[in-house]
Amino acid sequence: MMFKNSRRIAIRCISVLLFLVWFQTSAQAQGPDLVQMLSSQLGISGEQATGGAGAIFDYAKDNLSADDFSTIAKGIPGMDQILEMAPEPENSSALGKAGSMLGGADSSLGGLAGLASSFESLGLDADMVSKFMPIVSDYVGSVSGDQAMGLLQGLF
Repeated sequence: MMFKNSRRIAIRCISVLLFLVWFQTSAQAQGPDLVQMLSSQLGISGEQATGGAGAIFDYAKDNLSADDFSTIAKGIPGMDQILEMAPEPENSSALGKAGSMLGGADSSLGGLAGLASSFESLGLDADMVSKFMPIVSDYVGSVSGDQAMGLLQGLF
């Protein structure tokens, strides 16, 4: 009886170990996570990294066609959750108000001001947008392709 319990425990332990090895291998095959890359390279929290990436993708979603945004989003795991973490931009800045009043082609000025405002609400300086962009666009290129990277870079 004691031998059967020991054998069951050993089999369960081996099963758990095999699962963990498989899980680790599959996670490594997907490559590094965007949030982890941003956090480690920029020295920011995971919440700030997720919110900043969400703000950039939200800006892209608002300024690209649905098909073009789909090209960017197709390879990014958890895109819906990343977008949900994007803070709402505050339109209290003079630049944001001026950009939104201009309308037309100049409305991107207001959009960029809103993006900067989103970053500020995360406790990040507005200049962090320019530090996020190379990391985010390289990541998009690696998971969604060069066309997707070009679409994202074309917005900035």
